[in-house]
Amino acid sequence: MLDNRSNPRRVLVTGGANGFGLATARALLDRGHQVGIGDVDPRKLERASRTLNHPHLLPIGLDVTSRQSARAAVEACRTGFGGLDALINSAGVIHMTPLDEITEREWNHVIDVDLKGTFLCSQAAAPLLRRSGRGRIVNIGSDAARIGCPQIVPYCAAKFGVVGLTKSLAAELAADGVTVNCVSPVGVSTTGMGRSVLQRKIELSGQAPEDILAATAAEIPLQRNPTTADIVHAILFFLSDESAFLTGVVLDVDGGMLSILPVRGT
Repeated sequence: MLDNRSNPRRVLVTGGANGFGLATARALLDRGHQVGIGDVDPRKLERASRTLNHPHLLPIGLDVTSRQSARAAVEACRTGFGGLDALINSAGVIHMTPLDEITEREWNHVIDVDLKGTFLCSQAAAPLLRRSGRGRIVNIGSDAARIGCPQIVPYCAAKFGVVGLTKSLAAELAADGVTVNCVSPVGVSTTGMGRSVLQRKIELSGQAPEDILAATAAEIPLQRNPTTADIVHAILFFLSDESAFLTGVVLDVDGGMLSILPVRGT
């Protein structure tokens, strides 16, 4: 799936220097595609470039909260690759804070990166994706885009917004053959964001990390926690020709957690 070295896709991955973005960039490069990774942190971007070390990689300084920066990143792909076939909106931040302690600055930061950034990068990429003939946008949602969660009010609000944005973009871009879908993972403890969430759970509960992870796995019908690879495979599917008739879809990569009510003992 999505391994076509004679006709490679040209892909921009936001938040591409770590987490799902980095893992997806690696998978795409391994399959022969051209990949731009955008990140706001120059040190992370340099480290990711050394790690990936691939001739088809284009590192791009990118602040997703800036329209000018988003447009510059898309232009860098146009110049470097001759166009753009896909955008993966993976840039994201999270803060775990009780409601009474959330500052306006914290609220704005999460909304700006997670929701506004997804919009600005999609808007900037749309003209090239329309011309591609096989344009794709894949947004990264969350299980927190489906249910309300304590301690992460701005994050929930942003990710619920990403779901609505996905469906609106899908409607707007369908006439030009561009599909827009969303991958919504349950928490993956091995990403940078996942590690910070796990650390906060340790602080709040006083439990050992292995006990927290075991309890989380027990709540998932498939009885295991997700891996980064689980999420990457879903992203690659939405970039592939096999998903060409899917748009406006929100795919929960959660082991059945939000769809199945597990019956204990079965």
